[in-house]
Amino acid sequence: TPLPSSFSLQGVRYEDQHGLWNYCAPATLSMALSFWGWEGNRVTAGQWLKPFEKDKNVMPNELQAFVEEQTNFKAALRSGGTLELLKKLIVGGYPVLIEKGTYIRETTTGRVSWMGHYNVLTGYDDAKNQFIAQDSYYSADYPLDYTLLQGEWRAFNYVFMVIYPPEQEARLMALLGEYADAVNSEQIAANIASDEIASLSGVDQFFAWFNRGSSLVRLQNYAGAAQAYDQAYTLYAALPAAQRPWRITWYQTGPYFAYYYSGRYQDLIDLASLTIKNANNPCLEETYYWRGLGYLMVGKQDDAVADFYTALEYHPNFGPATAQLQYLGLAP
Repeated sequence: TPLPSSFSLQGVRYEDQHGLWNYCAPATLSMALSFWGWEGNRVTAGQWLKPFEKDKNVMPNELQAFVEEQTNFKAALRSGGTLELLKKLIVGGYPVLIEKGTYIRETTTGRVSWMGHYNVLTGYDDAKNQFIAQDSYYSADYPLDYTLLQGEWRAFNYVFMVIYPPEQEARLMALLGEYADAVNSEQIAANIASDEIASLSGVDQFFAWFNRGSSLVRLQNYAGAAQAYDQAYTLYAALPAAQRPWRITWYQTGPYFAYYYSGRYQDLIDLASLTIKNANNPCLEETYYWRGLGYLMVGKQDDAVADFYTALEYHPNFGPATAQLQYLGLAP
């Protein structure tokens, strides 16, 4: 059945992210849950997602964990999505949460720079070539051009999450089709990245190489992933400074996985250290955790322990850091 030329879902309670520091993820997740009658709000979500207020990022898997551990709903998290699939899900009755990269003017410095951002998509209009986004930074029913969305979404490997009541699982999986299997979605994403590597240039080609690395990590091809990230960073060095997505490892830690599991510990340490150096107030628990693992593998246990404790400072009870300290016989 052909999709309608326009469609809009009602029932999302709009929340902005302003007034609380870096509250995009809690506000966006709260909006997505509100469609299903969830009675919490951005603060409810934020207290669990960001126990340390200055935490710079909340990962998509953390959003999924909140849904499945703190609510009565489930969440399907996939990569390699398409604009057509977004429309299909919306028409099917499911708002779609996506993560994208966008250039925003910083309120403190006035400069325009790249950063990650979440949206909930609730509708579209082919005549206007626009999706309808519930955008916590801008407004409710924010128009999002198809071409712009394609470019911004590419920066996060076309990742998307659909929240649903457990009793609707079979229906949603039927709508997802070949994306019903999470591993298969990563293969789809890897194939999309390969096609885009051959057809794109500049920062878009950088994202395509980075995306291929991210999907290969999830497919457990760590050596191939590391090579893809190497290609991405070679391109990165040639980009104009204003175009460089220098925050990318705040949001996506695939290179750490790839370098660690392919035995390139010093490359892991160097990349994590650069990420920390470039961040003002580097409240990045994942980066400290991975650098700690790298330090352990090169025999620098004291440095590793310090990083694990820093990770816990920025995210109390952060499971991976807690487990490493306990393994070393130390109290978290």
